[in-house]
Amino acid sequence: MPTELRIKRRVQFYETDVAGIVHFSWFFRYMEEAEHALWREAGLSIHAPASEIGWPRVAASCEFHRALRFEDEFEIAITVAEMTRRTIAYTCVIERGAERIATGSMKIACVNKGDGEPMRSIEIPDDIAARFRSQ
Repeated sequence: MPTELRIKRRVQFYETDVAGIVHFSWFFRYMEEAEHALWREAGLSIHAPASEIGWPRVAASCEFHRALRFEDEFEIAITVAEMTRRTIAYTCVIERGAERIATGSMKIACVNKGDGEPMRSIEIPDDIAARFRSQ
């Protein structure tokens, strides 16, 4: 099962600011895009339509090293860095060729999202946890 994945991407014009560089908020979207690809690679969806559980972010950070510009091609590498009974933590590296553009991390929590009730942390179901455990 996948514990890491790399995806390729190209900067779109609408992702840039008036200085012609990617706006900082897009780096979080890139990391999330890689996360969703990782889940698909594991045969899962992070937002299955009929699911009783959800995966809100409980932490996210990004450190910027270089700028990305319109039409730049780059890769996002995501790795499951840690999995507890209730959370999954990722590390992400964004690179253009051999040049490191940004490094980041995210942590998600497994929650029960029952109708009309407040979300509460629950244990990650075994069938999901098994898909992300390193072999």
